[in-house]
Amino acid sequence: MRYLITGLLVLSSSSFMASASYIEHAVKEHSVHILGDEASFTLTAYQHNAIEAVFASEHHRELASYAIAPNAKGSAFQVTETPSNLQVTNGAITAIVDKTSLTIRYQRDGQPLLTQTDFTSQPAGISFSFAIDEQEKLIGGGQRVLGMDRRGHKLPLYNKAHYGYTTESSQMYYSLPAVLSSKKYMLLFDNSATGELDLDSNATNTVKLSAVGGRASYIVVADNSYPALLKNYVELTGKQPLPPRWSLGNFASRFGYHDQLEVYDVVERFKQEDMPLDALVLDLYWFGKDIKGHMGNLAWDRTAFPTPEKMIADLSADGVNTVVITEPFILSTSNRWLEAVENQALALNSAGEPYRFDFYFGNTGLVDVFNEQGTQWFNQAYERLAEQGVTGWWGDLGEPEVHPDDILHTLADGSQVRGDNVHNVYGHKWAEMVYQKSLELAPNQRPMVMMRSGFLGSQRYGMIPWTGDVSRSWGGLKPQVELSLQMSLFGLAYTHSDLGGFAGGETFDAEMYTRWLQYGVFQPVYRPHAQEHIAPEPVFHDEETKRIVREFIKLRYRLLPYNYTLAFENTTTGMPLMRPLMFENEQDLSLIDEQNTYLWGDAFLVTPVTQAGTAQVDVNFPDGVWFDYFTGQMVMGGEVKAYPVSLSSLPVFVRAGSFVPTTADIENTKAYNPNQFNLNYYYHDSIANSTGQLYQDDGISQNSLAHKAYQLWQFEATNNSDQLAIDFGQSGNGFTGLATSQAVELVVHHLPHNPKEVLWANKKLPLLHSKRAYSLASAGAFWDADTQKLQVKLALNKSQQQLVIKKH
Repeated sequence: MRYLITGLLVLSSSSFMASASYIEHAVKEHSVHILGDEASFTLTAYQHNAIEAVFASEHHRELASYAIAPNAKGSAFQVTETPSNLQVTNGAITAIVDKTSLTIRYQRDGQPLLTQTDFTSQPAGISFSFAIDEQEKLIGGGQRVLGMDRRGHKLPLYNKAHYGYTTESSQMYYSLPAVLSSKKYMLLFDNSATGELDLDSNATNTVKLSAVGGRASYIVVADNSYPALLKNYVELTGKQPLPPRWSLGNFASRFGYHDQLEVYDVVERFKQEDMPLDALVLDLYWFGKDIKGHMGNLAWDRTAFPTPEKMIADLSADGVNTVVITEPFILSTSNRWLEAVENQALALNSAGEPYRFDFYFGNTGLVDVFNEQGTQWFNQAYERLAEQGVTGWWGDLGEPEVHPDDILHTLADGSQVRGDNVHNVYGHKWAEMVYQKSLELAPNQRPMVMMRSGFLGSQRYGMIPWTGDVSRSWGGLKPQVELSLQMSLFGLAYTHSDLGGFAGGETFDAEMYTRWLQYGVFQPVYRPHAQEHIAPEPVFHDEETKRIVREFIKLRYRLLPYNYTLAFENTTTGMPLMRPLMFENEQDLSLIDEQNTYLWGDAFLVTPVTQAGTAQVDVNFPDGVWFDYFTGQMVMGGEVKAYPVSLSSLPVFVRAGSFVPTTADIENTKAYNPNQFNLNYYYHDSIANSTGQLYQDDGISQNSLAHKAYQLWQFEATNNSDQLAIDFGQSGNGFTGLATSQAVELVVHHLPHNPKEVLWANKKLPLLHSKRAYSLASAGAFWDADTQKLQVKLALNKSQQQLVIKKH
């Protein structure tokens, strides 16, 4: 018997592909509906090079897509029919539907990618199977500690906390039902339910996607390079909005600050220790004096925090933003339990009553973020906090950490689904709620939304994920590059770790702590956080640790113009801040396995030190010329080299030809001056051409990009035997606080000879012969023979300008 579901003919069969055959098809604007004798499905074309397949079944209702962004654009496509197949072509990608079996082969520019061989729908669940090549490597699955190539693993798709993890984990806080292949395609399982991602665990060249129910849909995205593929992915699932500039600064955070006096004390200590600070994070003690029993109060404990409004205002006056934790669990012992029940804000049991269960923090209900009653009630807490001055949101336990299958969530259309059917998008919907409410409360202020769990596309809600309750140990530090790279390749570019480690640790390990905070300079968010029996803040530790860490925190702030430009690049193109070495040479498949050395933007190469007592570290140098960022030593790339390190240094290298904009030391991002910056160019004779950029805006406005309220500098260096020419160009409409001209010091590093002359806009600049003369001059150039640096003072404005350095 056939059934009509959402306008498509569907069979009561349990397995569609094994013996199905084609009957007919119908073409609409961006999709084609295909009917077979044992299957019906829809192929939809999206920009760019993406095809979605949605299958219909009597056994499971078709839930909404959570992965595809609401503003994703359909694409024009071409349908070609032959006696044996139906070909749907969208740009470079083609889906070829075999009429005798309804298998679907995917190609990019005529080259085979993968083949869907089977779709099964039964009461127990749904599954898709795909044939892949024997040699291809597979990245994906989200947060796992398994190595970069996850082929051969069978991975649970169920967001779940892994407290105190170290060097192995197959299931963590943020799973992703997605695969990125070395053949430069992505396979996305657009399904929110509990499931499994089998990446050829039986060595049969098969990938299998399965779930207990939910949306029977997958998406194939393709392109000819990894960056282009990633850009296509974020065009489909949504781009990460620009974060507020302060989120790139240093955070004070612990579990947790118990009262208002403790907050004032820790901020004062950062001042006394001359360590920049941009944010203070309040864990659960802000709403209750104990760990257990108070979750869900969603209001200040006025005994411990008698005047939070004044406290927040005082911190703000010092340039320190206040971030507070919230959780979606409302304990029956909390002050707001009855209010939540009366407002129908909680997920239900089969009797239509609030579902109650016990977990670590107490007896609880769970806010239903899938329906209007739940979000309206929950949003009242965020509204109260925003009115008090809170500027950042930290959502914890949002897997959710405990989520019974038989709990019922009410969707927007009034229908209900069990917990397992939407488990993996709970954090996604929560982030959407907080992000949209933040924009409603402050329409031109960028939200800061830190969440532990989500789904494909959660980056479009400004989500800043972290890697959970990592062990405070060397074992906890080791997998952090892998975790951030894996997530960044699926749009979640701000994935970061609790610097110093969170869980456990009997005594303070100064070396491990120092190494973790050094690495943190080159991860997206700088936030030490831990259980309080060992202070996570550097201001509470010994003088040697403070001395080293202070310098690295200051380095983080000096790099603010560069890092903020990386944020701009991520928002506009999807390129992550942390980048895998496979981007350097896409033909070398061995680079996919590299999980220690990585790129920070395009200019920096970083290898964290993850073992005690390390005297040297193996650094995988890409081709080209590299300079030690701290010593200036030149290294020829193209191989793995053992590189010496001391406790005060980290293996960080800058690529020859790079432009790195920096700023002077500042106490926090509030003091950032866009009208003064340094531009560092790393010269080498072998580099004939290179480019760079600097993005600047007011650091907070939501519409900076849409209204072109920014300044974007473009730099281009052209080098030959006679001269080095650097061109400066500018675009954007500017912003409040930007002057008509910027005072810039250009520093050309590793210039081996005193230049013959330096020309600016075709006019000769004075070549000064001492640092003192240079420091006193308003313009001019100075070449330091000892450091081989050429320093040039410039005034930049909107007109196209060129600096020429004559060599002979």
